[in-house]
Amino acid sequence: MDLNVQAMIFQFIGGLGVFLFGIKYMGDGLQNAAGDRLRDILEKSTSNPFMGVLSGILVTVLIQSSSGTTALTVGLVNAGFMTFRQAIGVIMGANIGTTVTAFIIGIKVGDYALPIIGVGAVLLFFFREKRIQSLGQVMFGFGALFLGLDFMSDGMKPLRSLEVFKELTVTMSDNPILGVIVGTAFTVIVQSSSATIGILQELFAQQAMDLRAALPVLFGDNIGTTITAVLAALGTSVAAKRAAAVHVLFNVIGTIIFLLGIGLFTTFIGYLQQRIGLNPAMTIAFAHGIFNVSNTILQFPFIAALAWIVTKIVRGDDTTIDFKPKNLNPMFIEKSPSIALGQAKEEIVRMASLSLKGLEEAKSFLNTNSKKHADMALQVEEAINSLDRKITNYLVDISAKPLTPDETNDHARLLDYVRDFERIGDHMENMIELIDYRISNRVTLSEEAINELNEMTDLTISTLMDAITSIETGDENLAKSVLSNEEKIDKMERVLRKGHIIRLNEGRCDGDAGIIFVDFVSNLERIGDHAVNIAEGVLGIRHSN
Repeated sequence: MDLNVQAMIFQFIGGLGVFLFGIKYMGDGLQNAAGDRLRDILEKSTSNPFMGVLSGILVTVLIQSSSGTTALTVGLVNAGFMTFRQAIGVIMGANIGTTVTAFIIGIKVGDYALPIIGVGAVLLFFFREKRIQSLGQVMFGFGALFLGLDFMSDGMKPLRSLEVFKELTVTMSDNPILGVIVGTAFTVIVQSSSATIGILQELFAQQAMDLRAALPVLFGDNIGTTITAVLAALGTSVAAKRAAAVHVLFNVIGTIIFLLGIGLFTTFIGYLQQRIGLNPAMTIAFAHGIFNVSNTILQFPFIAALAWIVTKIVRGDDTTIDFKPKNLNPMFIEKSPSIALGQAKEEIVRMASLSLKGLEEAKSFLNTNSKKHADMALQVEEAINSLDRKITNYLVDISAKPLTPDETNDHARLLDYVRDFERIGDHMENMIELIDYRISNRVTLSEEAINELNEMTDLTISTLMDAITSIETGDENLAKSVLSNEEKIDKMERVLRKGHIIRLNEGRCDGDAGIIFVDFVSNLERIGDHAVNIAEGVLGIRHSN
């Protein structure tokens, strides 16, 4: 008996491992074939909650993981590409999309698992084209999924004869809440609702569990899968935490609704099984699909209420940076290129304010070592890069229209501004990386060195602020003050370099500290150079660097 139990456990665990690998490998193959389009689908298809649901379904079907879609959504919310409310629709769609795996399992193509794996291997190892290799990866993962399922099925067969398991299923039939807890706990451990639902399908197929016991476990599987989103949201923005909380709340509310009508739902699924002639695995797949589709239909009209509830649960200010442009209306390009240039200038000023905020966050990170400042600065850098692309494309579209000589000059000046602010963002990111290196490697900078860096950072921030204001107002006197401040920054850089060499020679700072200090100062000096470029643009002086 001991040997049988050991063989059962080994076969089940090994089968689970092959199954999880199959899902992951198939999802990776689909994702490789789609490239960056998955992120674009989520970013561009969330204009309203209904489109969010559709994009959530599509992306989840492609990557075969609702957890993956939700984690990606949390990342997009954290980065500012998507609002918290837009994320709710995507999360609802992800729950529907994940049911596809259960339907695939219900098709029962396990007898062909090995040939499918063989074909996948041929495509992977004998073809060089990336698209064919991605297809091979999908097929290999697809076959591995069913092979793992067969191993698990063989491992679970003895459960029918175990008295303890029989008693557990009887208890779950009488007490659905216990079934929900079991399903939730198992999915949290395995980290894949597709795997736990696949196991449930096999248990039901082998008559080790009746329908009334299986359905609550199914509901629990849906709750358990939300743990991935919760983990993805740790250390992120308030909006991202709220997106993860919505995922949990959505599935908990759905489970409560269906538990209240568990008798009716069980009868309905049993009727479908007999009426359509569903096999046991497909019966669970239908139950899973109906649960998630019905849950979405029931809660979709209450998205605003869900958002309000989660806002009350997860308190705090939403400090997410908004990546999307606010002033680039394409209508003005056709009707009035002059107004369109003004729109571009407004968006550049917004981009400029982000570069200033990033520099301030870098200074805060230098003085506090708090990761929240680094995260915010890097989020700002992503926003700057996004706006750089959007504004540049807008200006390129404007250039295709007939422009007056003055408008042509303004157009060239605005392109220069965009380039300078994007590079300021790059230098700010370099500063964050230097501070991060200092913290990770426990490099010590003397108090004198920190004070000097703060002094130069303050001067650079002040200079950049004047440059931005001069763009907004066209104030040439302010632009001239930027030129004089930049001379002070250059002089300060030379003085600080010499002073730090003296500290190194006297042993008050080590070599790593010297590299960090000099590179930090150099990045500040380069930011000063870009501020001068901006000021020269205001003064009508074209620059070449």
